[in-house]
Amino acid sequence: MHLERVIAALAPADVLRLAPVEIGDLAYDARAVGPGALFFCVPGSRADGHDFAPEAVANGAVALVVERPLELDVPQVVVPDARRAMAPAADEFFGHPSEELQVAGVTGTNGKTTTTFLLYSILAAAGRRPGLVGTIESRVGGERRLAIRTTPEAIDVQRTFREMLDAGDRSCAMEATSHGSELGRLDRAHFSALVFTNLSQDHLDFHGTMERYFEAKRRLFLQGEPPAAINVGTEWGRTLLRDRPDALTFGFADDAKLTPDALGDIHLKLRGRFNVENALGAMAASRLLEIDDDAIARGLEAVRGVPGRFESVSEGQPFEVIVDYAHKPEALESVLRTARELTTGRLICVFGCGGDRDRGKRPLMGRIASELADVAIVTSDNPRTEDPQAIIDEILVGTTGEVEVEPDRTTAIERAISLAGEGDVVLIAGKGHEQGQEFADRTIPFDDRDVARDALRRLGATA
Repeated sequence: MHLERVIAALAPADVLRLAPVEIGDLAYDARAVGPGALFFCVPGSRADGHDFAPEAVANGAVALVVERPLELDVPQVVVPDARRAMAPAADEFFGHPSEELQVAGVTGTNGKTTTTFLLYSILAAAGRRPGLVGTIESRVGGERRLAIRTTPEAIDVQRTFREMLDAGDRSCAMEATSHGSELGRLDRAHFSALVFTNLSQDHLDFHGTMERYFEAKRRLFLQGEPPAAINVGTEWGRTLLRDRPDALTFGFADDAKLTPDALGDIHLKLRGRFNVENALGAMAASRLLEIDDDAIARGLEAVRGVPGRFESVSEGQPFEVIVDYAHKPEALESVLRTARELTTGRLICVFGCGGDRDRGKRPLMGRIASELADVAIVTSDNPRTEDPQAIIDEILVGTTGEVEVEPDRTTAIERAISLAGEGDVVLIAGKGHEQGQEFADRTIPFDDRDVARDALRRLGATA
């Protein structure tokens, strides 16, 4: 593609040293640059892409998108915001793929992953040949790919859409995050349907306030006003409805157009009130996509579980062990209440809070776990650059009554399982599908499910 076409997509922009150049790829990481690439010099919180422009040129970049002119003898397109420039450039370069691909997006604090998996299943049942973009994985033409971040950078989003089309996919179920909205990663993504699940405290380390967090979600529903489905069983959903009164509403609300009764005779395999909401969100999006009720029912019934989302771990023990990704106050409360419904004995909860993230939610989660569980064990959960004990101390500020503290997550899980008896439920919350534990200087292999399974096997051997 000629550089002039990309420049036109970025207008208004200034151009320095313009020369006839053929662009063969787009890149924002100098290490990934190949011959013929257009390199975007994106300033970040830890590094500035402008500093890596010489490396990009040495690796084969034939032109740059910059926020300030550089002393390099290649064409340079000067724009106000190099990160924001990636989306329109990628949309043009990859041929506007989301205008061909039927993209169903899901946004909200909780439920995005499960609702997206349900949507994927429905799209498959309807013969729409779906791809998937989400927290756990992406799927392109049936090939599974490990997810690096829930919403990829704009270049990767558009590239993936094009790869899906080239692989024969004709639709896509996609998690749409507030980070993706705020950072322009979802600019130029055309949604054929967009679902709002809910909003609760999270990511305030990034957004600052709940109002700004909500605004990042709201923006997605106003850009082009895609067909919208909104959960009006939540306060924030009702706020969003004022902007989109045309939306298809769902949830636990008398005035919702789709209530739990809409599921009728559908045998949903996923447990919990929150999964009823997720199923209704997937159903609402499917209605917007004009998928018939039979395919919706078959798609919903086909999903037996989602990795790390209220996932049971069983080695034949007389009690339940459940692993869930809940790492936010509302999510933790929801899964604890659902777990309580399953127990005839005690509810034992292992949980922690991540480092370098919203500190305000730590005492809230401490209060919720200590009030709703019979035994709460506070441990580490991706401490990153923070001292694990300092995080635990902030959690303990909100606890009521007695709780146990065990900073080592493996030992904490083993302790919870050793305490459990017949009829009890052990809930291991926070990491879900994750397969690593992040520290300041390293990430070690770690999977709550594997740790729980090993502990159960040792318990069985002892018995």
